[in-house]
Amino acid sequence: MKSIDSRKVFLITGGAGFIGSHLADALLQLGHFVRVIDDLSTGKIENIEHLLNHPRFHFARESITNELVLDRLASESDTIIHLAAAVGVKLIVERPVHTIETNVMGTRAVLRAALRYRCRTLLASSSEVYGKGNTLPFSEEDDVVLGPTSKCRWAYAQSKMIDESLGLAYHREFGLDVLAFRLFNTVGPRQTDQYGMVVPTFIRQALRNRPITVFGDGSQRRCFCYVEDVVAAIILLAEKYEVSGKVFNIGGEEETSILDLAQCIRQMTGSVSDIQVIPYSQAYGEGFEDMAYRKPNTHRIRDCVGWEPKYQLGEILGRIIDHEKYPQKNSRVVLQETEASSALRSSSVAHRLSYSSRLRPWHSSAGNGPEPAA
Repeated sequence: MKSIDSRKVFLITGGAGFIGSHLADALLQLGHFVRVIDDLSTGKIENIEHLLNHPRFHFARESITNELVLDRLASESDTIIHLAAAVGVKLIVERPVHTIETNVMGTRAVLRAALRYRCRTLLASSSEVYGKGNTLPFSEEDDVVLGPTSKCRWAYAQSKMIDESLGLAYHREFGLDVLAFRLFNTVGPRQTDQYGMVVPTFIRQALRNRPITVFGDGSQRRCFCYVEDVVAAIILLAEKYEVSGKVFNIGGEEETSILDLAQCIRQMTGSVSDIQVIPYSQAYGEGFEDMAYRKPNTHRIRDCVGWEPKYQLGEILGRIIDHEKYPQKNSRVVLQETEASSALRSSSVAHRLSYSSRLRPWHSSAGNGPEPAA
């Protein structure tokens, strides 16, 4: 099934992850159809559990490297938003082969499927691609300086640059409708702390009055962007066909040091936690390198689609703290079927696959993969 009227069919790879699940929520609220493929290696079924019975939502628990399942999903989709990736500093350092192969081969599989069915494709990339650049804020056309290949820390940045280059090559050579967006430290509810994501790690440590662990000396500066703002940016880009063949930064512009972030979170939670500064060598091993600054120039996306972030850091942290303290209060209710979707339901039911489908990993809701770190 392709689009009906103005309603489109979106395929989200890594859609059971942090960003992907919020994106699925938003697209369904806009009346679209959503398919998710996710092998749950870093995504969580809990992130999309409230959607499983939604008549316009479908979930396949499978890797994007399973080209049979990916082909079936792409054949029924108008737009692919490719979020699936190996992410998180801890995972990248511990499993560099997995990182490179998952990101590069996964993106190749997505682009091949998109080309077969001429799906509009949005590729998630990362601020990591700016490497050791010191021209701030980072702009999409800046030259890039990365660390040596002997430092596995840079494997993620290298893999995402290949992803971008491959996607843009498909656009130039085959005319495929492709764009890439670089995420800068996206944060919000549902984000895991398992792979070194700093905000959920600090908040959960503070709420438990455990030591807040700052890696490095804490002077590294970052800009954080709320997931609701990021999802809005992705949807705006998905709707704007004139921006194909380009790369866009998506991120907040309010800077803070990691040490100041830890102190702010401790104060906002009323925690008595100590703040422990841990050298990189102790956290990640000898020779680990990090970026001192990471700030986006967002003029391009603002000029092209009118996007800019709404939430400032204090409100972002307050929302995440509230979510962590009162998870039941903040749990999403199951999205209800609208009158319009009800009218379409009878015409689309024939396109849904049942749990007894020959494609075993496919799950139909009336009848997701990893996410990128930024």
